[in-house]
Amino acid sequence: MNTETFDPKKAATTSYDPNEAATVSMTDAAIAHVRKQLQKNPAMAGVRLAVKKSGCSGFKYDIEFVEQGGDGDQIVTVADDVKLFVAADAKAYVRGTEIDYTKEGLNSTIKFNNPNAKDLCGCGESFSV
Repeated sequence: MNTETFDPKKAATTSYDPNEAATVSMTDAAIAHVRKQLQKNPAMAGVRLAVKKSGCSGFKYDIEFVEQGGDGDQIVTVADDVKLFVAADAKAYVRGTEIDYTKEGLNSTIKFNNPNAKDLCGCGESFSV
């Protein structure tokens, strides 16, 4: 067993900024899925990612196709023809998240690989930070 002593003088002096840009990415499969959906409805500008208080773990992802982003949304261009709008109040919760799209048999789902999520509910619909 190792014992370490915390020395505040040596600690990093970084501060948390909830308004810092969210580094959200999408896998190639997720981009292809969103692209296909956008082609079906050319009025839509992209997909918007938000977080709502809900579910058994505290928060749930809210993703929808939108004609334009909301006020204060961060725009992430994940491909030349695919834009992701991250809601201003969701940036702190989704920073570093990778959005994936998977198919298993007849089922398909969007998965969120979020390094900030401390707990996930059993159904996979909600998370806590």
